[in-house]
Amino acid sequence: MRISTFWQEQWQPLAFIIAIFLLCFYLPVEAIQQSERLQNAFWESLYLVRWYAQEHVLLCLIPAFFIAGAIAVFISQDSVMKYLGVKANPWLAYSVASVSGTILAVCSCTVLPLFAGIYRMGAGLGPAIAFLYSGPAINVLAIILTARVLGWQLGLARAICAIIFSIIIGLSMQWFFRHEEIEKVKAASLLSEPEETRPLWQNAVFFAVLVGILVFANWSPPDVNTGLWYLIYSLKWWITGLFGIALAAILVAWLNLNLGKVLLIGAVTVVLSLQFHQYPLIAFSFAVVGLSWLTSTDKNEAGEWFESSWDYAKQILPLLLLGVLIAGALLGRPGQEALIPSQWVATAVGGNSIWANFFAAIAGAFMYFATLTEVPILQGLIGNGMGDGPALALLLAGPALSLPNMLVIRNIIGTQKTVVFVALVVAMATISGIIYGGIMAMF
Repeated sequence: MRISTFWQEQWQPLAFIIAIFLLCFYLPVEAIQQSERLQNAFWESLYLVRWYAQEHVLLCLIPAFFIAGAIAVFISQDSVMKYLGVKANPWLAYSVASVSGTILAVCSCTVLPLFAGIYRMGAGLGPAIAFLYSGPAINVLAIILTARVLGWQLGLARAICAIIFSIIIGLSMQWFFRHEEIEKVKAASLLSEPEETRPLWQNAVFFAVLVGILVFANWSPPDVNTGLWYLIYSLKWWITGLFGIALAAILVAWLNLNLGKVLLIGAVTVVLSLQFHQYPLIAFSFAVVGLSWLTSTDKNEAGEWFESSWDYAKQILPLLLLGVLIAGALLGRPGQEALIPSQWVATAVGGNSIWANFFAAIAGAFMYFATLTEVPILQGLIGNGMGDGPALALLLAGPALSLPNMLVIRNIIGTQKTVVFVALVVAMATISGIIYGGIMAMF
């Protein structure tokens, strides 16, 4: 009996140890040393993680961590349950969650701290998953760029399917795990309702400022030097600076931080932005460090805000960087070769077969797409013979999922829910690709 219990409890670590041992025992060191593709994969993983650190950690993830921390501290659990909980009005909950991407314009990794924040505060699994999918998928600028570069038909199909997807996937997840959600509601109902420390309008302004910094600091350049999008891009750092001034005022007026310290950090940030105007990351980085110092040394709400943001950073950032390394080793950067030859992908997604659409959805789900980069990547694949259906399948699965994204989601909601979520996204992307490819073949 004792031996049986031992094997039931210890078979997983034993199997892992045996697998690692066999890998080491039969490790083909000579072949690896002589393989140019393996060497490329190693360097591509490093190039991709460096690019990710330079382009996304400071501008995307750090603001997202602060927003997630603010959700945990400044929004009561009762408020989240009221609008996004299991018993919330489903029309309101799914409407808000499904169109969130039009405001945020974030990638599949940047949305993770925000998803973790609302889910842990009591949001229903369905609305939270709808938010998780829609955040990176329903990006107005990306949809416009898709329509302009790849055709209005593909852009329109992407917009319609992404909104419908987020609702269907959210409802499906809510139904699959409905028993767990009911238990969560019962547990939350036992908690006492926390007191609101400030009016709702103040919290709304506070979050609008934080989201404004996130959105405009990451405003990507359009492909033409005219129009409203380019005008906003040319003024992005001025607009971000105005939001920064508004945040400084909030820190003093509503969070009661020291006026002199806030003015000092603001003044140095302005000087750095003027002195190094060609390198805005310098001023932005100093502002982030200054905000972290101000909030971390506070013993009241601002201190709680920093601690909550730091908790999210500790949990999410290492997994993301590990996932980016693995994705770089497997698929490389756009236009570069790694372990999986890009020609294999281009060959596998030609036509409109079930396999081509399924493969496009799977490949898109595991690849990492920064905001807007899916369009030029897809343009290259279409040029190599990719079909209309697989193109849509990749657009629907790719921006919303990635290997780094999956690692973090699993840590937040567990393995079973993550597997079901990924399977739903891949299945629906595949079906949509088949339908869209069939429609396009008729014209």
